[in-house]
Amino acid sequence: MHCRRFVPPPLTRREMLIRCANGFGAVALSALLADERFGGSVLADATLRTHHPPRADSVIFLYMDGGPSQVDTFDPKPRLEREHGEPIKMKVPATQFNNVGKVMKSPWAFRPRGQSGIPVSDLLPHIAECVDDLAVIRSMTSNFSEHTNANYFLHTGHGQQGRPSMGAWITYGLGSVCRDLPGFVVLNGGLIPPGGLDNFNSGFLPATFQGSVFRHGKAPVANLEPREKTPGLQRSKLDLLRRLDHQAKAHLPASDALESAIANYELAFRMQAAVPELLDLSGETEATKRLYGLDSDYEPTRIYATQCLLARRLIERGVRFVEVTCPNVGADRWDQHSDLRTGHQNNARATDQPIGALLKDLKSRGLLERTLVVWAGEFGRTPMAQGSDGRDHNPFGFSIWLAGGGVKGGTVYGATDEYGYFAVENKVEIHDLHATMLHLLGLDHKRLTYRFGGRDMRLTDVHGEVIHAILA
Repeated sequence: MHCRRFVPPPLTRREMLIRCANGFGAVALSALLADERFGGSVLADATLRTHHPPRADSVIFLYMDGGPSQVDTFDPKPRLEREHGEPIKMKVPATQFNNVGKVMKSPWAFRPRGQSGIPVSDLLPHIAECVDDLAVIRSMTSNFSEHTNANYFLHTGHGQQGRPSMGAWITYGLGSVCRDLPGFVVLNGGLIPPGGLDNFNSGFLPATFQGSVFRHGKAPVANLEPREKTPGLQRSKLDLLRRLDHQAKAHLPASDALESAIANYELAFRMQAAVPELLDLSGETEATKRLYGLDSDYEPTRIYATQCLLARRLIERGVRFVEVTCPNVGADRWDQHSDLRTGHQNNARATDQPIGALLKDLKSRGLLERTLVVWAGEFGRTPMAQGSDGRDHNPFGFSIWLAGGGVKGGTVYGATDEYGYFAVENKVEIHDLHATMLHLLGLDHKRLTYRFGGRDMRLTDVHGEVIHAILA
């Protein structure tokens, strides 16, 4: 019980100077130790430990929007050659548009490539040069045959919107080693996939983990240019905002939106210097630019080449997850329900050279060993024609590939039937793909959880097995 007549003695001048000096020094020291440019090696979030030693530090997801045809890319089927133009001799399920035509052979020849001899279509000659670095999965399946639900399933492990994207899960689990750029970046080549921005959302995870979409062009991020006349004025405004937000935090319940807003103000301030430097390709050699196709006479190739080169530069700067979307080639993405030859050819022309260059560039710089590259669409396509010259959606058996980051290159896993319609050997589900990606990053998909709605949620839900056969 206090005596109200007790008054503590005033501080002497010497005591006041000692206390103030030590206090301010401790504040300054703590800030410096948290900054990797001074005392810290990485951001605080990045000190989270993995469940086991990781093989990869980051991911580049090359999303082939619309569904490339497996029987025209990585899964040759001689039976289609023999029965071209004939009715398919098997019972087929209802397709998306139920316009079932005759068996259609691939317009492109397949040839064995590399030392592994894995056959790859002439549609993708540049990727074919890197086949010894690829683990091709020919038995991929999806639970959905419609674009929007299949996109959500591929990106979030759930067929409905509202769940966190795999990029959000990965940055939540691993944190970030990049102070000046988001940990999860989407390089938009011109086409946001069906399902929209929810493919890149953080769902019930904190909002700081959602994907940041960078558009193609000179202004990839909105409001990037400072509006204040001097950096000091801008810094003062941000400091005022931070003080006001922290005062609000002291009087309000915990708010993810408020916490994320505070973090985003500071990140946006740092991005105003980091993004222009990222986009400045003047330091890249002319040989590198030609390798990617920045000098191509086909604009979609130049767009996708820039995106792939930026993906490498983002990974070099410590960004954890980069997704690259397709450019607009004037057709409906890889979704060729008619005129397959022209549509697939244009998509391949836009993406094949930059992807081959990305793999070669990462490898030459020693980055491929620690970078997991994934090439995938949301489903594949039917072996018989839709109408006369297209292919319908096929979620029952299609091809994807992985490279780098602990993947066993020059391998083929799984198989489809003689028509290339159904996975019949080593069937792989989207949950298995996610489990394998997390495993290579040092995360156990069963232990990477977030409490929401009364239970522990995870990217793979209650499913998923690591595909050990494709691991080096």
